[in-house]
Amino acid sequence: MSLTEEGCLLRIFIGESDRRGHMLLYEWIVRQAREQGLAGATVVRGLMGYGANSKVIHTFKIERLSEDLPVVVEIVDTREKLESFLSLIDAEIQAGLATLERAEVRFYRSIEVESQ
Repeated sequence: MSLTEEGCLLRIFIGESDRRGHMLLYEWIVRQAREQGLAGATVVRGLMGYGANSKVIHTFKIERLSEDLPVVVEIVDTREKLESFLSLIDAEIQAGLATLERAEVRFYRSIEVESQ
């Protein structure tokens, strides 16, 4: 798969304990992205954050381990593919934030692995 220089970055901000059925929501999103053939996805766990519904700031500290730290799912591909993907997953995300921004793709490559 190749990406054009003019790519797009989708960021989805959710809580790490958010679920879709029996599966963690961030895991479900990444699996859906893979099924849809998107170029790549990464999940990043935040150390601190709050959102639209938060009355408290969720944080990771030794004296108080939060059970719902922020998680950001980042996916890079073309704007068209990401718009289509968003329409597919939108109804499954009960709380969170999604952003789209232009991304200049400098390279997208992998190491060829010989089959044995």
